[in-house]
Parts: sequence; C-alpha cells; structure tokens
Amino acid sequence: MKKLANYVQGRWQEGTGEGAVLFDPVLGTALASVSAQGIDMAAAYDFAREQGGAALRKLSYAERADLLAQVAQVLQANRDKYYDISLQNSGTVKNDTAVDVDGSVYTLSYYAKLGSKLSDGQLHLDGEADSLAKDKAFASQHVQVPVRGVALLINAFNFPAWGLWEKAAPALLSGVPVVAKPATATAWLTHEMVKDVVEAGILPEGSLNIVCGRPDGLMDALNGLDLVSFTGSADTAATLRQHPRIQHDGVRFNAETDSVNCALLDPEGSGADLLVREVVRELTIKSGQKCTAIRRILVPQASYDAVSKAIADKLQTISVGDPRNESVRMGSLVSAQQKKAVLEGIELLAGHCDVIFDGRNTPIQAESADHACVAPMLFGTRDPDGQALVHETEVFGPVATIMPYRDPEHAYALARRGMGSLVASVYGEDPVFLAQAALNLAESHGRVHVINSEVAKVQTGHGNAMPQSNHGGPGRAGGGQELGGLRALAFYHRLAAIQASPEVLAQLTAGS
Repeated sequence: MKKLANYVQGRWQEGTGEGAVLFDPVLGTALASVSAQGIDMAAAYDFAREQGGAALRKLSYAERADLLAQVAQVLQANRDKYYDISLQNSGTVKNDTAVDVDGSVYTLSYYAKLGSKLSDGQLHLDGEADSLAKDKAFASQHVQVPVRGVALLINAFNFPAWGLWEKAAPALLSGVPVVAKPATATAWLTHEMVKDVVEAGILPEGSLNIVCGRPDGLMDALNGLDLVSFTGSADTAATLRQHPRIQHDGVRFNAETDSVNCALLDPEGSGADLLVREVVRELTIKSGQKCTAIRRILVPQASYDAVSKAIADKLQTISVGDPRNESVRMGSLVSAQQKKAVLEGIELLAGHCDVIFDGRNTPIQAESADHACVAPMLFGTRDPDGQALVHETEVFGPVATIMPYRDPEHAYALARRGMGSLVASVYGEDPVFLAQAALNLAESHGRVHVINSEVAKVQTGHGNAMPQSNHGGPGRAGGGQELGGLRALAFYHRLAAIQASPEVLAQLTAGS
C-alpha cells in the first residue's frame, strides 16, 4: 500500500510510522496511508516564508494571476484521474465529483482572470487620502500590503479539491505561500493535485506545500504574522481558537464551521415546485455532505402537507449505492466513521420529529456489506418553536427537517434560531416579499439565495459556493469570510495607514 508523502522545504518527505489508512468507503478496501510524524514544521514554515513568499512577492499581481491560470490548465489536463480518485476515496458519483473537481478549476480560473486586471504594484490603495492638517500638508493614506507570513489551510473531508483551491487561489494571488493540511480521510485527491502542480514546475519553490496526517507542531510552529484558514466543525474551531499562537500571539484566524442552513417558501406557496426541486438536490448532492446543504425547510402552514409529500415522492426515486453502478444517482458518505455519526444523528432526530421519508427502508445498491452509504431522510415537526433540537442539530449527511411557519416574521425568527448560517434560500414569485425576506435574512446568513421562475434555469444552486459571492457566515457558522471576488484577498493582506506629505504619498503609490 502506497504512503502519500508530504511536500515541504522543496522536497517530498515521508512521515515515520505506519500512519493513518485511507479507505474506499463503498468497498471498504485500503487505498493509501498518510503520516506527517517527524516532519519539522518550523523548518517547513521558515522555508515557505523565506523562499516561497519572497519569490511570490517579486511578481506582480498580474504575473501571479498567470501562474494560477497555468495551475488550472494542469488540473484540467488531469481531470479524469481526479474523477477516479474521488470515486475511490470519497464514494462520489460523477455529478458530485464535478462540484469538487470542476469547481476548483473554475475558481482558479476566476481568480486568474480577476488578478490579470490588477495593477503591477505591490500594494492596493484603500480609499482616498484623508487630510490631517490645513491645506492638506499632511495626510493619511490607507494601503493593503501582502502578508509576509505563511497561510496554513486546514480543510474538511467533503471537498478535497475545491477546499484547497478556493483558499489557495486568493492566497497565491496575494503573494502569500500556503501549507495545505487536508482532512486525512480524503487526502489522496488533494495530494495528487498538489503533486501534479509541483511536478509541472509552475509555482516558485516553497509557495505550495502539503502535509498529510497529524504533524507535531502544526500550530506551535506558526508565528504572530502567519494566517490560518480553517474549514471544519465548530468544536475543532473552538479548540484552535484557544491555541496560544491565535489567542496570545495574534495569528489571523478564519473559520467556516457548522451551519443549520434553511430554505424558505413564500407565504402564498408560489415557489413550491422550485423549493422541492432544490431540497431534493441538496439532500442528494455529495450525499448531503456540504456545509451549505439545506437542513431546515420553512413553509407556510397551509403548504406543510403538500410540500412534505412532494419532497418524499421525489426522494422515493433516488437510487443509492456504489457510484461504479451507472444507475446509482447518489453515492456514499466518505467513511464508516461518518456513517456512524450520521446514523446517530438520524436516531436523535427520529426521537423528536415525525419521519416523513424513511431512507432506512431504501435498498442500497452495493455489493459490499462494509459500505458507508446512507439514503436520504426527511423529518418533520409541526411545533418548530418547541423543538429546539431541529435548529441546533446538523446531521452532516442526507438529512433535513421540514417545519411550518405562521407568517413571515415567524419564518425569519425560525431561520435566526440557527444562530448564524452560511446560506438561506427563498422561493416565490412576489418580488416585494423576496426582497424583504432577503434583507431580513441577511443579518444572520452569509449568503441569501433568492429564486423565482425568472432565474430558475440559470441559478447556481443553494449549496454552491461561487467565487463571486461571499462564503462564510456569522455566529455558529464561524464568523469567517472567504471568496466574494477580490474581497478574498483582504485576509491575505495587512491594512496600514501611511501618514506623510502628499509628495511622499504620491511616490509611495506610484504605479499602484
């Protein structure tokens, strides 16, 4: 069985010991092992800062953008290989793999195009200069300059491709070297992508690094000018926030965590067909393993029964099992451990809610008894005010709960009980209601996805995090911010106020 090596200090290094094993979640067979034991993280970070960072900063934004375009070309050329790895290591059908693999290429290409239009200077002006004296003889100009530290990218298991590149693209465009730390269970795809890019010789040495497994000193070896961008559970984020490098030394930390996202149907029920279609899609894409997936479905009381039945009827047609079977529409969870967690969550909700569609009765099309497949589950509660559990529990799989609301204000209040989410979606035809709903939900959601029949065929999907839009959310969702066009670059830059004479400021900003 192959061991996936780590790439740091400009060379591939295998960790010591047997390491952790990666499995095929459908067949249960071992695929590879990973270990980062014995890797000198302090030396790895120093090399990235001193070699990778220095080389990246010598390039203009446009030159770094060209590197991103070349990386995207390498990934596109190896697309078929990544699809095969995703099938084996994540148990995904082709449509689900496309969200991850093709989504990463699209995101890289998007930032390459954005970066090509940036100035050739080494800073961004942040607004106009403000006078600090009479006759504007002394002024303050805010600037954004690239961080001279390293960006540690800690990613979740559900998007081993996109999870890397949606972070790495704006970091590298900013001139900041990255160290990727993929989730162990699905690290093979991340590792293969990094390997292909390294072998292509596109990026300066030290600018793209990867460690697989659990290295000693992952956080300890950072310094106060470094960055950490994290995707994962709220519990893990809370633990990381307590680390001395973050709590005491000021390492900049961005988190995207748990989220009990919701979908809201208009009071007249005019968007019912649109909502039903999207709910079913969100329950089945990636087997519900998306931080942006719909977990709560808010419908007017008069529509509760009809919408519940419509969703259940469509779920009845979903074939679940081994993605190697062309008739299978929905694949596996990523591991036996995740299956256990999802089944425990299902049992918890079943003890407090009605079961509207019971996926436990769905036949699984997989030959191995060791499969990690779980069919969709739809729960319902007619008392959403009294069932706190449905607003607090995120079962990270194909599970959602439908609940009725009395009026729009009640719906908004229920949505806010998620205590901060990545995305809410709204369905209907009345533009006045749709706009009001969007504004009411914006305070507690990082993105509001509004759908009527006019955009039904072109909309990008409730759960798709597009690079043009903010990805992140307040409160429980982590309080972070990613993507959103050039806004993503802010995390990898430092804001400073330069106070000087107009003549000095003019020289400082020449060409920027």
